[in-house]
Amino acid sequence: MSITSDQAGQLHQLRRPTFVELYLPKLVTIWREGYGVADFRADVFAGLTVAIVALPLSMAIAIASGVTPDRGLYTAVVGGFIVSLLGGSRFQIGGPAGAFIVLVAVTAERHGVDGVILATMMAGLFLVAAGLLRVGTYIKFIPYPVTVGFTAGIAVIIFASQLRDLGGITLAGKEPSEFVPKLVALAGGLNTINPSAVVVAIGSIVIIAALRRWRPSWPGILIAVALAAVASAVLSLPVETIGSRFGGIPRELPSPALPAFSLEKAKAVLPDAIAFALLAAIESLLSAVVADGMTGRRHRSNCELVAQGVANIGSALFGGICVTGLIARTATNIRAGARGPLAGMLHSVFLLLFMLIAAPLASYIPLAALASVLVVVAWTMAEKQEFATLLRSSWGNAVVLLATFLLTIFRDLTEGILVGFALGAVLFIHRMAEMTGIEERTPLVVPDRPDDSNGARVPYDSALAVDRDVLVYRITGAFFFGAASAIGGVLDGVADQRKAFVVDFAAVPFLDSTAANVLGRVAAKAHRQGIRLFITGASPAVRRALLTHGVTPPRARYRQSLERAIADIKGRATQPEADEVAAS
Repeated sequence: MSITSDQAGQLHQLRRPTFVELYLPKLVTIWREGYGVADFRADVFAGLTVAIVALPLSMAIAIASGVTPDRGLYTAVVGGFIVSLLGGSRFQIGGPAGAFIVLVAVTAERHGVDGVILATMMAGLFLVAAGLLRVGTYIKFIPYPVTVGFTAGIAVIIFASQLRDLGGITLAGKEPSEFVPKLVALAGGLNTINPSAVVVAIGSIVIIAALRRWRPSWPGILIAVALAAVASAVLSLPVETIGSRFGGIPRELPSPALPAFSLEKAKAVLPDAIAFALLAAIESLLSAVVADGMTGRRHRSNCELVAQGVANIGSALFGGICVTGLIARTATNIRAGARGPLAGMLHSVFLLLFMLIAAPLASYIPLAALASVLVVVAWTMAEKQEFATLLRSSWGNAVVLLATFLLTIFRDLTEGILVGFALGAVLFIHRMAEMTGIEERTPLVVPDRPDDSNGARVPYDSALAVDRDVLVYRITGAFFFGAASAIGGVLDGVADQRKAFVVDFAAVPFLDSTAANVLGRVAAKAHRQGIRLFITGASPAVRRALLTHGVTPPRARYRQSLERAIADIKGRATQPEADEVAAS
């Protein structure tokens, strides 16, 4: 079967979906498909597993953000419940995110906690509007080096924000929020390091790492924090705890209330609200994409944005902070066997029960242990392998990556994303101009020509159109970040029921790192499902980009021509092709 990009678009748009269909929560979809007792048991177990992970993380993120730990729990309970209740992803887990630490901390420093809550509610309204205006479709166009760059930058900022509690350092004044002044202030307080705090922090990191290595199914974070609390209490270690700094956490949810509002205050926090909304949209949709890749399902991005917006409004009403989709906890939810959104809703219910029952015990948790949790989170979220791959792939990708990374650390997260996106667009234009000049065999836009002008034209083979085992997809034109999301969605769907899948790159002059990463995910999914993927007609430059991003044998097989790939699939080839050996 041969499908062009235009034809694929027509196949997927035979009937325009209604508004209700686009914004129907996945919870309703699950119920319509059929939800039984076995599904409920699986969701209960998954929800409990994620709640155990989220309990210490929610408090740690809130503390690192410059607010009290109870606000992190309010965010996970209220915001997380609404995200799963209304969301467009089956498996999304919502709550406070490490990516927001620097934004929330700066906002709290400038405008106080009331300013954070107001900015959170405003961000929620922006997200609802963005979802209803279907902006979620375009957020996917952010180039891959930008997402890797700002994620790595956030990881560095998170690590720096935990150095004080890791070492039990005492500062004469308030800890600066900016990166360089923070390091300077911490360096000046090195003589106040608390050895007990250092031992607690190192011990917690070792326990988490050891359990991940040898007992990955155990809740390593919770075990490490619990053991640190027990050790600190039994040994009377002179370390700062949640109780000594914050007086513990409450045993109930507060009554909902609107944040303090004035026109002047709203104007003051407007830039922060926009930054909250932008990062929440990016993080939640990235998390949903990761969930899609792990499960083979597909989320509805605009429905997800509306849910994130309502969740942020709900969180603000209960005194919480920003809510977004969480990649690590969503992946934990999937690995724990979740069947649908009820797992995320139950995770919030379990967190509420933990808060009601175990709140007094939280007072004994050392801040050094919570800091070690965030250090592990920062190490995990920094996509080190992807960072190194992009640095090696091309100078353009390296420039976009490093610009986003450095601006995120030393300037501002929003500025890093915007500059990275602008550089990515400029790089694309440059590559287009360069490719137009040097690539004579494959023009960027294929001109029309009469049917009888091509003597090499072969007759139409109707057998390919009804072949149940093989599907051929031809991509025409530049395959870059602007088209990667749409084409990736088609590639994800069309190959599900075939034994072999051929993607023809003969008419693709170049592809960027975002597109190559999309093909890498498609190749991994096909390999997991036992579908043979063939790449045909790829130029040396295109092939190098694909190989760099993991489209390698045995996930994908390279052939010089479409005919050769079909012959191999049908078992008609007489000898292996040289390019397969070269690709290996």
